[in-house]
Amino acid sequence: MYMLIVEDEVKATTQLKKGLAEANIFTDVAHDGLQGFALAQKKEYDLILLDVMLPGISGMEVLKKFRAAGGTTPIIMLTALDSVNDRVMGLQFGADDYLVKPFAFSELLARIQSVLRRGIEIKPDIIRVADLEVSFFSHSATRDGKRIDLTKKEFALLSLLIRRTGEALTRMRIAERIWNLGFDSNLKIVDVKIGNLRAKIDDPFQNKLIHTVRGVGYVLEDRENQC
Repeated sequence: MYMLIVEDEVKATTQLKKGLAEANIFTDVAHDGLQGFALAQKKEYDLILLDVMLPGISGMEVLKKFRAAGGTTPIIMLTALDSVNDRVMGLQFGADDYLVKPFAFSELLARIQSVLRRGIEIKPDIIRVADLEVSFFSHSATRDGKRIDLTKKEFALLSLLIRRTGEALTRMRIAERIWNLGFDSNLKIVDVKIGNLRAKIDDPFQNKLIHTVRGVGYVLEDRENQC
């Protein structure tokens, strides 16, 4: 899962980023409204945590501009203002939920799960492709019933591929989502890490699931059983 945090308090973002990483949620951080809006438009996130009080432009302005531009990513507003009018305004502008500071981290995780479940596309906790099974709740992967030991980044890479089964993902898109690399970065890391993942997911098995799409990138799909 890939999330954007727009929050100007550095200590708060550091704590959030660390806690979310332990929950296998990868994050980008913006410390002002303009940067947050630019990132929200540029990249594809599963969810945005948006503080109301921001330098540059306010969180409310970011929310309005993002929704006006057609952005559909779920947004949870973070604020120290426990006002009914503020909460109503945020919801009217297109926020999906509102969380008042200070809050327990467990509550934030529960709100994130709740908002994502309300979405049009409900992402399952377990996805299977052929004999490969990935469980996002337990952060585990098995093939032919055998547990596969993966690093955090390998699991994130496999999660991205399997959630987009059948869709060719460019090296640039993979690099952005997994390593937060920009367009001017060396993308060889993608090929190296895909090779490492293939060694665990595909090499011990006859049916290969991770395929190279020449001139594009990579796709995970079960070609052996396709009609």
